Amino acid sequence: MEMNYNETELHQIEQELQAEILPGTEIMTDVGTHHFVKGGSHVLVPQPSADPHDPLNWSPMWKTLTIAASTSVSFTQGLGPLALAPMFGYYIEDFHSTLPEVVKFTGVAILVLGFSNFIWVPLSTSFGRRPVYIASQIICLVSSIWRAVAKDYSSFMGACILNGIGAGPAETIQPAVIADIFFLHDRGFWNTVYWVFYMGSLMVGPIISGSMALHVGWRNFWWFNTAILVVSLLMVIFMFPETRWHRLHPDEVVHNLSQANKISPSNSTEKVQPTHITEDPEKLGQTLTHGTMPDLSHQATAERDPFLGKGAPSKAQWRLYTPNATPLKSIVLDLWIPWKLFAFPIVEFSAFVVSWSCSSFLTLNLIQSQNFAAPPYNFNSQDIGFFNFAILIGALIGLATAGPFSDWVSARATRKNRGIREPEMRLTAMIPYVLIMMLGNFVVAFGCQQKWPWQAIVVIGFTCAGIQVAALPAIVTTYAVDSYKPVAGSLMVAITVNKNVWGYGFSEFINTWIAKKGYVPPM
Repeated sequence: MEMNYNETELHQIEQELQAEILPGTEIMTDVGTHHFVKGGSHVLVPQPSADPHDPLNWSPMWKTLTIAASTSVSFTQGLGPLALAPMFGYYIEDFHSTLPEVVKFTGVAILVLGFSNFIWVPLSTSFGRRPVYIASQIICLVSSIWRAVAKDYSSFMGACILNGIGAGPAETIQPAVIADIFFLHDRGFWNTVYWVFYMGSLMVGPIISGSMALHVGWRNFWWFNTAILVVSLLMVIFMFPETRWHRLHPDEVVHNLSQANKISPSNSTEKVQPTHITEDPEKLGQTLTHGTMPDLSHQATAERDPFLGKGAPSKAQWRLYTPNATPLKSIVLDLWIPWKLFAFPIVEFSAFVVSWSCSSFLTLNLIQSQNFAAPPYNFNSQDIGFFNFAILIGALIGLATAGPFSDWVSARATRKNRGIREPEMRLTAMIPYVLIMMLGNFVVAFGCQQKWPWQAIVVIGFTCAGIQVAALPAIVTTYAVDSYKPVAGSLMVAITVNKNVWGYGFSEFINTWIAKKGYVPPM
């Protein structure tokens, strides 16, 4: 059977490497006569198209503005749901409730947040990242105002549920944006930045809320939260163009090229223009270059992609949404694929690593008031909130080490493997962070149980929690996305649902479990 263009190239590369190129495997170096578009010494994966509006070709300024706006959404949407921990005492008093009842404010928001991504990710795939960010920030804005004015338990719970619906994109959309605008060799760093800002918001929230609740009342925290959501919404509107960019599957490219070059029945050399390809030559070129595999013969990068690092968004990328010819099909696929992905060991592994890493951090959030507001500590809400600085410092250590370390481990293994990068190569970077997570769990569990000095629990236990929660989820989600890039959004939904169901279970049972059995068994 005659092979198409891409199959031929792939077969030649496999012959030169004497290795099979499986999905998820990337060629990170030139192979024999096959040359790729490069950025510095790196082969660029994925290969950018020769289009100035391709997000991979955007200038550093546009990429910086875009990722700043995206990060602001992740940070502001994450700030509210876990900010309640130091304020539990005030809610118990004002709403005439018990500790397990007010802890449900956090648990229910987390549970709804995970499942809300069955709405947001299909919309993001079908109509773009930009409309999802705008709509979700508006919902979070409304929920924050509602929390500030809530008069009773039921009303505040309703605001928490709405907040959970609106805050879903914080956990799923930015990894897709990172894959849209950054090349493979940079993603480890940017995914770590994302995780630290998102998880950092969960750490900063209690610091701010505890202090504000003590000095100006808990309602003013939610007015402050409203203000920063407004700032983030304005950043998205004016700094975040659409990043979703359709890169044609090789089968689509071959089909389009064969149709465009079809010979007319009269044996003339005149090409027949297929009905599904536009008659506009410029648009035809666009259609074919969006996904075509570049000519792999020796050619300068500047000639192959003259817009690399110099591109900018088009006017169309600033529209409120991107039209989709088959929105229903895209939405149905995005609803089904996350469930299907649970059958894949890589996804299952990543989902549970993220779940257990984040639950180690969530545990500290849920037990802060229970442990430190009681004797022998008797701390107020501000002091309890300030303990989260240790987690934040740990997360910054994770930021400084995990991304560069995992990229270095992966790059070193790639060089040893003759320039072929396998997604699994970054997994050995997890080892030190798993040991740190275990140390933190032991210190907090036994420290709280035996009432150690608070300095030991906070400085060692809380800092370890921050380091591992910045590192482990970033490493394994990068690994999973590298393995299954075409379904990155659905992949994050699967991971998020798993994590948040696990987190909801902890929030539902941990406080009463601790009251009955102590801190060691649940932790």
